[in-house]
Amino acid sequence: MNAVIDRDADTRARIQEHWDASERGDIDAEHAVYAADAILDYPQSGERFRGRSKIQAQRGGHPAERHFTIRRILGSGDLWVSECVITYDGVPTHSISIMELSDGLVAHETQYFADPFPAAPGRAALAEPIPAADTGHRSSAMSSRGWEQQMNTLPSAGGSTGSGL
Repeated sequence: MNAVIDRDADTRARIQEHWDASERGDIDAEHAVYAADAILDYPQSGERFRGRSKIQAQRGGHPAERHFTIRRILGSGDLWVSECVITYDGVPTHSISIMELSDGLVAHETQYFADPFPAAPGRAALAEPIPAADTGHRSSAMSSRGWEQQMNTLPSAGGSTGSGL
């Protein structure tokens, strides 16, 4: 059991370093977490980038000033999810990154982006604002069992993790 906990702690630290390197603009450290033949998918634009070098090249050429705020990193074993706010030239975009690992490296990442939108006036009596400083989430550490229970409640995407990589 301790080996699993140590492995998960190491993986979480490497993913955190990926995001920290993204914030610093250290493109080599940012992409060290990816396997040489990794795949990055952006479902909203329909783009797939195959190979660490292409993933790094497309990110390195981004013209905007970017900043990364990591709200939480959850995962266990070979499946990890990061919730982030990426600010492009001062405009925040919320992002979810789903990383599937193989041999300790990211083999497949799927990243979703969502811009903020105004709250609907009809919900005003039901909702309260999320405090700016509140991450709004439980601890980022989660047991394998807790992660598996959460993942088992999600609808299947048509295959197991790692299929088709």
